[in-house]
Amino acid sequence: MAKAEAQRKTRRGVVVSDKMDKTVVVRVERLTRHPQYTQVIKRARKFKAHDEHNECRIGDVVEIVETRPLSKEKRWRVTEILKRAAM
Repeated sequence: MAKAEAQRKTRRGVVVSDKMDKTVVVRVERLTRHPQYTQVIKRARKFKAHDEHNECRIGDVVEIVETRPLSKEKRWRVTEILKRAAM
């Protein structure tokens, strides 16, 4: 089991929605170079992640890990809250 855990993808992102029960939407940003103009640009993608205890709030920086499909769109789960949002 430990070997399978090591192969799972992990991402860091910011919680943008916590309105669902046990689910948060996490925005993950990455930097990439434009193929023609070589300018560094920011790309973002949103993932739905499982939050078992409803601990995450909007603005929290979290780490998510890939997991088995939990619902139609939810394939990630929150492993750690790295930084709490300032309230």
